[in-house]
Amino acid sequence: MTPHIEAKKGDISKIVIMPGDPKRAELIANNYLDDYRIVSEVRGMKTYTGNYKGKSITVMPSGMGCPSMGIYSYELFKFYEVEKIIKVGTCGAYIDNFNMGDLLLVDKSFSESTYALVQDNISINLVNASSNLNNIIKSTAKELGQSIFNGVIHCSDVFYEEDSNYKTKLYEEYGCVACEMESFALLHNAKKFGKEATEVLTVTDNLVTGKRLSSDDRQNRVGDMIVLALESAVRL
Repeated sequence: MTPHIEAKKGDISKIVIMPGDPKRAELIANNYLDDYRIVSEVRGMKTYTGNYKGKSITVMPSGMGCPSMGIYSYELFKFYEVEKIIKVGTCGAYIDNFNMGDLLLVDKSFSESTYALVQDNISINLVNASSNLNNIIKSTAKELGQSIFNGVIHCSDVFYEEDSNYKTKLYEEYGCVACEMESFALLHNAKKFGKEATEVLTVTDNLVTGKRLSSDDRQNRVGDMIVLALESAVRL
């Protein structure tokens, strides 16, 4: 047990699917996992371990932002011997050719966050996703007949970005095609412990065109992403 996870050793699978929202974790467990059980619920972060097509998988929420993701992914990798984490979530596009519901696979995460500096005294702002996981996800998407983009994500500490020119700068200088808030801590922790992690995202906002999905539509449009993550996990 850790301060944030009450599961016993062995209660958590080697492969973890991590949505940000606890409600989305519940949705995944209820709709996709067989014979699941709740293995932790500290601070309301219910964690589910069950089977998908015979593969043992844990679904655990990460919460919002690098600090929350940093805590949970650190403890999963270090204390529960998790080998692979696939983060699933939503993002806001920085370029106008993304449509609502498009899938984005993260190649790299750029961030202004001091997470790596404070935790490990490493001054970096760009970290890679697992190429092995990404290759499996792209191959699985092809098998499922799903279209998926890939690119650099901006992992921001700020949800309400007031400078409308900043996203353009990030796209031009670093190739950031969209933004979210957790990938940098996850990918840094994976690198730290010699584990594998990546992130699959559904585009729910376009910060150039102004298009966005409602809260209900967001929930209804994440099915393809969830299936892709689970089907990829089966192939690991």
